[in-house]
Amino acid sequence: MWRHVKDRLAKQPERLSLVRKMVELGIRVSEDARFYLGDVEVSDTAIARSVDIDRRVVRSTAEQILQDPQLKPILTKLRPSGSSLVDVASDLGYQVIVITADPSKPGVISVVTSILAEYGVVVRQALADDPDLTPEPKLTLVLQGSVPPEALIRARSVPSVSSVTLR
Repeated sequence: MWRHVKDRLAKQPERLSLVRKMVELGIRVSEDARFYLGDVEVSDTAIARSVDIDRRVVRSTAEQILQDPQLKPILTKLRPSGSSLVDVASDLGYQVIVITADPSKPGVISVVTSILAEYGVVVRQALADDPDLTPEPKLTLVLQGSVPPEALIRARSVPSVSSVTLR
């Protein structure tokens, strides 16, 4: 998907930055060219400030999206993916591990979560970066239970995993 968006907006870096922010946060454009985060309307000015562009670029980008038969079906249906527990994990008594792996290799989530399950560690949340949107994608797991060192060693030994960090 991201390659397609980049192709459409390659010569318009400010608009590309705006669309990147839309995808990152799940902001969609409505049929009347307004921006929404879930059911909350987000002003052009607020988005412009967030991306550090002029609000008129935000407005014209919304109009461009609605006129583009390839961008419209994608950018009018985006939704936020939900709350991240990462920053409040310690307050909730959870642990966080961050895994860097080859995003083109399948099975990292299933192998690592199986290892954790063997040690009685419950995965409360899994957040995976999209490799098309993030230069160094990571898998972040919010965990209930104590993660034994043996589990981390085994997770690090998964062939496509390059690092495992306990936060």
